[in-house]
Amino acid sequence: MATKHGKKYEAAAKNRVFGTAYQARQALEIVKTSAFAKFDETVEAVVRLGVDPRHADQVVRGTVVLPEGTGSTVRVLVIAVGDKAREAEAAGADYVGVEYLARIKEGWLDFDVLIATPDQMGQLGQLGRVLGPRGLMPNPKAGTVTFNVGQAVKETKAGKIEFRVDKGGNVHVPIGKASFAVEALESNFTAFMEQIIRSKPSAAKGVYVRNVSVSSTMGPGVAVDTTAYRLRA
Repeated sequence: MATKHGKKYEAAAKNRVFGTAYQARQALEIVKTSAFAKFDETVEAVVRLGVDPRHADQVVRGTVVLPEGTGSTVRVLVIAVGDKAREAEAAGADYVGVEYLARIKEGWLDFDVLIATPDQMGQLGQLGRVLGPRGLMPNPKAGTVTFNVGQAVKETKAGKIEFRVDKGGNVHVPIGKASFAVEALESNFTAFMEQIIRSKPSAAKGVYVRNVSVSSTMGPGVAVDTTAYRLRA
């Protein structure tokens, strides 16, 4: 059964030709034009990759600092002690201290990113069932398990995002807000795509970047021309 959409969505969908792949800047312009919600919609990019995530050597994950930020306020919790705790506070962390471990056990989760020093991971491991399903468990590959907490906090606040391929071979990330200038969205999109290319697993064969689309929270997806990203093994 075909999915039914509201009148505003249908009107927005007319801004793009279904089945047509646009250059990135043009696609983002269409997304901005198509955003119709009363709130400032998030602009997202979705990339379908030619990898099989069932194999560990084909899992694509990484981080990228969006040059124009995400447009969202990120609440950062840092689990550290002593000088590292003070470093985190100076860098602008919203919450700092090992006392928050007890609060998390009690159900407190009012933060978006959790950064921890390596010496605190033993205690955090006990909270894996709470943090893991929510994507909040710190990870060295994401740069959230580090002694350089000051830099980690600053990068996160500045627009650092983490991405990971899902079971279907897709990567979803926010690249800004509909209120952003198209130049800002294009800058963020380009930074993300460059990192996706750099993250290509050596075990991946055939076409790596298969499909790319961009959309706003409520708006229709707009296909992006993948010619520049079609890397073959």
